[in-house]
Amino acid sequence: MRITLFAKRNTKEILRDTTNLFFGLGFPLILLVLLSVINASIPAEANNTMFSIENLAPGLAMFGTAFMALFSGMLLSKDRTSSFLMRLFASPMTSLDFILGYTLPLFVMALAQAAITLVASCFAGLELTVNLLPAILVTALSSLLFVGFGLLFGSLMNEKAVGGICGAALTNVAGWLSGVFIPLDLIGGTFKNVADILPFYHSVQAIKATLSGDFAELMPHFGIVLAYTVVVFVLAVIAFQRKMNGNKV
Repeated sequence: MRITLFAKRNTKEILRDTTNLFFGLGFPLILLVLLSVINASIPAEANNTMFSIENLAPGLAMFGTAFMALFSGMLLSKDRTSSFLMRLFASPMTSLDFILGYTLPLFVMALAQAAITLVASCFAGLELTVNLLPAILVTALSSLLFVGFGLLFGSLMNEKAVGGICGAALTNVAGWLSGVFIPLDLIGGTFKNVADILPFYHSVQAIKATLSGDFAELMPHFGIVLAYTVVVFVLAVIAFQRKMNGNKV
């Protein structure tokens, strides 16, 4: 009950920030239009599939969820500097309760964002199949990785630092190391090896496998994303718990 009430309050705070909300939901669509135009302008004889909608849609779906880190990090860092969270620290809520209260509305938002991006991709040429629904779910579950990053940095840093790390830094790292902007196989070498270690590339591949109905290919990639997500959330809970204990002293 207390988690639900806290989640409802956080939902109102997220919806109140209309600028970031519009940017988070709309930016992937802007990229979809721009990259689709670029792909359409490439001569057919070039046989270039870099920005084909089959490759573009899963990449942009993942990239859109990277903004969940900014939402969660900014919300938590703002609350940490206000008397609101100070008062809640005196309540029976645990650090896990707080983390879940921040996570639930962002997961719902990620579902909406994934649906908007992937449905819009269908208008851009992506084949509409029954696999679209599980792809939306996989995308939303993958977004928990970024929510966790936001909650971790939001527990440790102030609002300005969170904006820089979860905004510019994390979105750029996720974009380039996931293969959204350029195929990693085209680069190869150390860059590709690093991308294979990190979860962003695997998130895109999990969404891509789901869209194509290749569920055997889904689990190896999705398993890596889930493993990273669990680790990041555990660290976020620990960091938040320490902040709670520090403020209670």
